[in-house]
Amino acid sequence: MRLTSLYDALSKRRTNGQKSLAVLLDPDNLDEAGCQRLLELSETHTVDYFFVGGSLVTSAHQAALIRFIKSRSAVPVLLFPSHSLHLDAQADGILLLSLISGRNPDFLIGQHVIAAPLLRASNLQILPTGYMLVDTGRQTTASYISGTTPLPYDKPSIAACTAMAGEQLGLRLMYLDGGSGAMYPISPAMIRAVRQAVEAPLIVGGGINTAEKAYAALQAGADIIVVGNQIEKDPGFLADMSRTVHQFNQTTDSTDFSTGTADFVNDSVGASGRNQ
Repeated sequence: MRLTSLYDALSKRRTNGQKSLAVLLDPDNLDEAGCQRLLELSETHTVDYFFVGGSLVTSAHQAALIRFIKSRSAVPVLLFPSHSLHLDAQADGILLLSLISGRNPDFLIGQHVIAAPLLRASNLQILPTGYMLVDTGRQTTASYISGTTPLPYDKPSIAACTAMAGEQLGLRLMYLDGGSGAMYPISPAMIRAVRQAVEAPLIVGGGINTAEKAYAALQAGADIIVVGNQIEKDPGFLADMSRTVHQFNQTTDSTDFSTGTADFVNDSVGASGRNQ
């Protein structure tokens, strides 16, 4: 499969040590007014990607949401689908998720077979992604709907070998996800283990609701951090996340974080006072 410009850009950023911020937008939880507010904030506080999708998408708002974003923002929109029904050619690309943490064939290949002709006919840039659900304290919608057991939180080696297998199968991105409403984020130990096991760009999401947690994920090796629930609750949190990624990217010596972590986090927290 031909590599896409979105993938090329992601790979280049990874090679250059540059981190990215993605905002996950669930069509079931976001109305037009809320979307407009986020788009206005994204004009001031850099967002690199909008991921659109959810584990259910029970409403018919996805198409309208993508159309609204595309008419008002140049930020790339990537589908984050849980089903072949959630395809939309208006987006720029799709994270074609293969749920490699589970053993449900429908989410490993089944839905992909159904979607393949539609994707071939579309202009969507396809990003084959190894999707790994991680146990973060409670059952999530994603694990329930997929009928799969998430990876154990305290078993980084299992996550590393799973990612390694996915990369050997040809998947281009890896995505560690605690799921919507995660009680706590993916552990730095697991992120670090996966980062050391594969060359593919690494996406990490779920439970990132403070600047400290975002920084820890970036320091451990995440190339893209994904935030969703916390921004739905507090749109102003977007400024904190954008600032965290920007300041991390401005750090010239990535090996000297041990002396600067406290000051970095304090600066990020103090800027808004929201992270408690």
